[in-house]
Amino acid sequence: MIEKVRTYAKITDFFSIARRYFVNNFYDGMLTILGIILGFFISIIRGNHLSIDSYLILLTGLATSISMFVSGLSGSYISERAELRKLKLELDRAMVFVEEQKKNEEEIDFEYKEIEKAMITMNLDKKLLRKRRIRNPKKNQKRVRTLQKKAERFATIVVSLVNGSAPFLGGLFPLFPFFFTEKANFHTFIFSFIIIFICIVMLGSFIGFISKESISKNIIQMLAAFSITMIISILLLN
Repeated sequence: MIEKVRTYAKITDFFSIARRYFVNNFYDGMLTILGIILGFFISIIRGNHLSIDSYLILLTGLATSISMFVSGLSGSYISERAELRKLKLELDRAMVFVEEQKKNEEEIDFEYKEIEKAMITMNLDKKLLRKRRIRNPKKNQKRVRTLQKKAERFATIVVSLVNGSAPFLGGLFPLFPFFFTEKANFHTFIFSFIIIFICIVMLGSFIGFISKESISKNIIQMLAAFSITMIISILLLN
């Protein structure tokens, strides 16, 4: 099974696609839930309340995360299947072109064979070799096409699952503090913001490591988006 996955990865390069989807959508999921949490947080401050029922935040956050999961899963499956279908058609066209070239080569080979027969220079071994040389490419083409289809199908499923689960997980992590208390107070929200901050630092480090760029630069860029989201949300909700 591991060897099959490695083979499919070489054919479709789905690892890099899945990695890119995971980082982007995990980050999007966090920022989406961040907006929801900020809304409840500001409502507490403006209403002079000491706390709010955690289940209200959890219901809203989980419903949003599930929506992102379904949207990411279905949307990615449809789009990736269409893209892979396009690649398959291009591959089929290329293979038709190759087959035409092989037919031309076979015609030339046939002419040479007829000349050799006329000159009585071809033996039985050469005949067998030529037959194998003509038959094997067709068998190999069928194997390549079958392997390509399996790899495309596997890549579509994996990428779709990653695309759907990434925003769900990104939205789930900030909600963890609210699972452990019935009443969410100021400290609960602060813990949630800290979790988001830590996740952003880890994502920025991961992106910097993969791209071999400055890790601190990627962290600062992602934290800047995080800060802008908080500032705009606070200004609008106030």
